[in-house]
Amino acid sequence: MIWSADHRSATAALVLALTAIAIVGYWNPELVRSWLVTPELETTVDDGSGAANEVFETPPDVDPVSLSNSDAVLVVQSDAFFTPAGAKAMRHVVDRLEELNYVRRILWMDRVPVLNIFGLPEPLFPRSQASEQRFAAAQEKAMQHPLVGGQLLSEDGRTTLLLISFDWDFVRTNEQVTVELREAAERAAADFPDVPLSFQITGHVPAVVTMLEAHESNRVKYQAIGYGTVLLMAIFLFRGVRAVLIVTLAPVTGLIWTIGILQYFDLDENPFIDIILPVLLVLVGMTDGVHLIVQIRKLQASGLKERPAVRQALKQVGMACFLTSLTTGIGFGSLMLAENDWVREFGWCCVIGVALMFVAVVTVIPLASGTRLGRNIHVGQEGSLIDRNLNRIAGLIETVLRRPKLVSAIGIGSTALLIAASLTLRPDERRSNALPEHSEAYQALKHMDENLGGLEFSRVDVSWSSDVGRQSPEILQVVTEADDLLHTEPLIGYPLSIRNLVDSLPGSGPAEDRMSMIELLPPPLKRAFFTPEYRYATVNFRVQDLGIARFDSVFRRVQAGLKQIEQRHPDFHLQLSGMAISRWENVYQIVIDLALSLGTAALVIFFVLGLTYRSVRIGLISVVPNLFPLAATGAWLAVSGQSLELVSVLAFTVCLGIAVDDTIHFLTRFEEEYDRTGDRTTAIRNAFTGVGVALVMTTSVLLAGFGIVSFSDSRDHHIFASMGAMTIAAALFADLVFLPALLCCFAPSRRSVQSGSSVAAGEARDAGPQGIVAN
Repeated sequence: MIWSADHRSATAALVLALTAIAIVGYWNPELVRSWLVTPELETTVDDGSGAANEVFETPPDVDPVSLSNSDAVLVVQSDAFFTPAGAKAMRHVVDRLEELNYVRRILWMDRVPVLNIFGLPEPLFPRSQASEQRFAAAQEKAMQHPLVGGQLLSEDGRTTLLLISFDWDFVRTNEQVTVELREAAERAAADFPDVPLSFQITGHVPAVVTMLEAHESNRVKYQAIGYGTVLLMAIFLFRGVRAVLIVTLAPVTGLIWTIGILQYFDLDENPFIDIILPVLLVLVGMTDGVHLIVQIRKLQASGLKERPAVRQALKQVGMACFLTSLTTGIGFGSLMLAENDWVREFGWCCVIGVALMFVAVVTVIPLASGTRLGRNIHVGQEGSLIDRNLNRIAGLIETVLRRPKLVSAIGIGSTALLIAASLTLRPDERRSNALPEHSEAYQALKHMDENLGGLEFSRVDVSWSSDVGRQSPEILQVVTEADDLLHTEPLIGYPLSIRNLVDSLPGSGPAEDRMSMIELLPPPLKRAFFTPEYRYATVNFRVQDLGIARFDSVFRRVQAGLKQIEQRHPDFHLQLSGMAISRWENVYQIVIDLALSLGTAALVIFFVLGLTYRSVRIGLISVVPNLFPLAATGAWLAVSGQSLELVSVLAFTVCLGIAVDDTIHFLTRFEEEYDRTGDRTTAIRNAFTGVGVALVMTTSVLLAGFGIVSFSDSRDHHIFASMGAMTIAAALFADLVFLPALLCCFAPSRRSVQSGSSVAAGEARDAGPQGIVAN
C-alpha cells in the first residue's frame, strides 16, 4: 500500500493515464466503444410448440376501437357535462384540440361507435338546444353504454376521459404532449366561463415525459446539492483549508474517471446510475479519504514531515482502505445477480466506480499530501468539533467495557428481534413510483384510480381449438362465465368483452340464442374483443395502481376460477395476461433478488474478514454489528407499513457494503493493538483512539449526503436515501457499542509480542503530543 508514496513519478503517470482515458470517454467514446461492442447475430428459435406453423385465416382490415392504446389521456372534471352549455363546451374543447397539428385522433364518449342493430347515428350527447330532460336521459343512456359507463365516464358522471393519439411527425417538444395540450383545452374551456371544467393530463406519453424531466432535474439539482453539502461538511469537520482540498480532491478525481469510463458503455436512461451513483461514489471515496487524511494529520501533529507521514499513514490504514473497498465492491457486485436490468447495470457500474475511487484515494491523496499543499495540514485539528469532544464519546466505550456481557447479549438479542420484524416485509411494486408525487401525471393517475378503476388494463385471453365452430354459442358462454368471474372481485374494474356489447343490444335469452347477434355489431367494436379467424376473444378489465401485492389474492382466485371454466369447457384455454399480470407474477423476484444479492454479499464479506484476520471467531463477531443496522432499517420499514420494493434491494445491499467499512477500520486497528499489547480492553481503547475521529467524520459525511437526496421528490430516491441514512447511523452505533463488547467477550486470546516499555512507548506515540485520549 506504500507503493504510491515510494514511487511518486509512476503514481503521477497512472493518474494522468486514467484521466486521459476518462477525457476520451467524455469527448468521443465511439473511439473505444466500437472495440467493446460485438454485433449480435439475428437467430430464429423454434419453441417446438408447433404454433408458429399453424395457418390462420386472415381477418378483415378493420381498425378496432381501443381504450388502452392512446398516447395520452386528458382527465376532465365537471358537474355540467350533461347540460346544454356543458355539451357545447366539451365539443368546443375537442374541436380546438383536434386543430392542433400533432393531435391525430380523440376518442371520447361522443365518438364511440353506435350500438343499434340498424347502424343509425346515435350520439350520446344531444344537441345543445335539447331539453334538460333529454340530457338527463342521455346521461343514463351513456352509463349503460359498455364503452362509456366506467370506461370513459365515471359512475358519478363528474369525470370523463379524452383518449388522445398523436401524429408524431408534428411533435417537436415534450411540452406539446403535456403542458401545451392541457393549456389548449383550458383556453378552449375559457370561452364558456359558465361551465366549470378542469383538466389533468396523464397516460403513457405524459408519464414517460414527466419521469424523464424529473430524472434530469433531480440529477443536476441533487448532485450539486450533495457535492456542496459534502464539501461544507468537510470544511466544518476538518477546520483546515488544505486538508479539505486534499480530502475532496480524491473523490472528485475518482468520479471524473468513473463517469468518463462509463461513457464507453451503451447504458440506458438508468435513474440509479445517473442520480444515485455519482453521489454514492463521492461518499464512498470520502470515507476512505477521511480515514487516510486523519491519520496523516495525526502523524504530522506528532512531528513527522509530509512524505514520511504519508508513507506511515498508508502503512497503517492502507490495508483497511483496501478491505473496505473490496467489501463495498462485493456488496455492489452482488447486485449483478438480480434479474432486473437496471439493478444489474447499477451493480457493475458501482463496482467499477468503487475500484476507481480506491485508486484515486491511494494515489491522489499521497501525491497531494507530499507536496507543499500537504504541509502543516494538521493545523486546525485541535479546533475540530469531533476532536474536541472525542473524550465524551470515549465515555461510551468505557461504559460498554464495564458491562460487556450485558451489552453483547443486548446486541445479539436486539439483532435477532429486528431480523424477525424485517422478515414480515412483503414485496410490492407500483407504476407511479417513478413519478414525482406532486406531478400532474401522478395526480391524474390517482384520480383515475379513485373514480374509473385505474388507468392500466389487463385481460383474460380466451382461445379455443379448431373443433369449436366459428359461430358456436359456447364461445359466448365461456366469455360470459369469465366476465361473471371478474365481476365477483371488487378490486377489478369494469370488465369489458363481447358479452357486454351483445347485452347492450335489444332482446334477451341464453348465449346460444344471442351468439348470432355478434354479427350485428359494428366491426370496430366486434374486432376489439373478438377475432374468430384467430379463434381468440378477450375480456379486458382495469387495474388500479394500489401496489401489485394488493392483487395477489385477487389474481389467484381468478386463476383458480379460470381453471374451473376450462374444466367445464375442455376445448377452451383461458389465461390472465397484461403488464399488471406480469408484474404480479414477477413481484416475488424482488425477494429472490434481495436474498440472493444480500446473502451472497454477506457470506463473501464475512468470509473475507475471517480470512483477512485469520480468525473465524473475528468473522463471526463482525456479523452482529453489520446485520444490526440492516435489521433495524428493515424493521423500520415493516413498522411504518412500507413494503419491500426494487429500490429496497438496492438500498439493503449498498448499505451492507458501506456499513461494513467502519467495522473493518475498527477491527484492523484493534488487531494491531491487540498484537502489540495482548490486552483486549487496552486494544479496544487504543483502537477507538486511533479511528474514532475518522468513524464519526465519515458517518457525518454519509448522513449529510444521504440526507440531501432524501428530500428528492422521487419516491425511489427518497426511500433509498432514507434507508441509507438510517443504516449508516445504526452502523456507527453498532460499531461503537456492540462491536467493543463482543470483542471484549469473544476475541481470541493472545500474548503481547512487545515488552511493557515498548507498549508504553507505542501508546504514547499513538496518542501524540496532544494526548487526544488518555489510556
